Amino acid sequence: MSRPLIIPLPGNEAMAQSLAEIMGAELGALESHSFPDGETYMRIKTAVEGRTIALVCTLADPDRRFLPLSFAARTARALGAGRVGLVAPYLCYMRQDKSFLPGEAVTSRHFADLVSAEFDWLITVDPHLHRYKALSDIYAIPGRALHAAPLLGAWIGRHVNQPYLIGPDEESRQWVSAVAGICGAPYCVLTKQRLGDRSVRIAPEGLKPLGSATPVLIDDVISSGKTMQEAIRIARPFSTRKPVAVTVHGLFAEGADVMLEREGATLITTNTLPHASNRIDVAALIAPAIAEFVKSS
Repeated sequence: MSRPLIIPLPGNEAMAQSLAEIMGAELGALESHSFPDGETYMRIKTAVEGRTIALVCTLADPDRRFLPLSFAARTARALGAGRVGLVAPYLCYMRQDKSFLPGEAVTSRHFADLVSAEFDWLITVDPHLHRYKALSDIYAIPGRALHAAPLLGAWIGRHVNQPYLIGPDEESRQWVSAVAGICGAPYCVLTKQRLGDRSVRIAPEGLKPLGSATPVLIDDVISSGKTMQEAIRIARPFSTRKPVAVTVHGLFAEGADVMLEREGATLITTNTLPHASNRIDVAALIAPAIAEFVKSS
């Protein structure tokens, strides 16, 4: 059996390189660019015939990224690839899991159908499942949802002095409790009322003076940053130490990272999305999952 082939889509080269090194896999090459009219040119420059392929593409900005990803998968199959899998460290279109108003698209299901039609398997890190219990609820292909909580807990335990973990809302409780258990830190969860896409109100219920303990705010995703911003403002007066904001997926839409740093927080993220705040590497978490799919090919 030939070595698995890891091929990055543009912007995913660092993650693909790490995965190939950990697995002893071959790092493939893909050429892609946009024509003046916005259409995509695609060429896979590595022989793929008969091989198991893992395309690496984190799916922030998915409307722009998915069509080239689909082209890459179809090109690999046209060139004779055996199985084609997707490694999407960040998986998009998971929030709209229900039709709240008449006529609303349940985009999580629609996107799952598109991915399932192109790939043989899927690996991601901490998707926002919410009302779904597992990827298999909406994806028709085998999938692995990996969990970064142990990595977050280990990093906090090594790098933060006297951490006190804070969840900005009830949805974050599962994250905060899991990470707190790993690093042996106390925690609490704040109460949030969402007023709109970019407006929230958070109450400091359960938060007590922390003295010299470091407030560490935990969430799975930071997008607009408004929830984390409000949580930082709530937590900051309770401690003499600078707050630390830790998240798995740092989307940081519309300059949210700059906004949070101006609030006086240190940002810490995993590398599911490339960013200057990346301190926690998930490649060693993903590599064994790829190896399992390759072995079952």
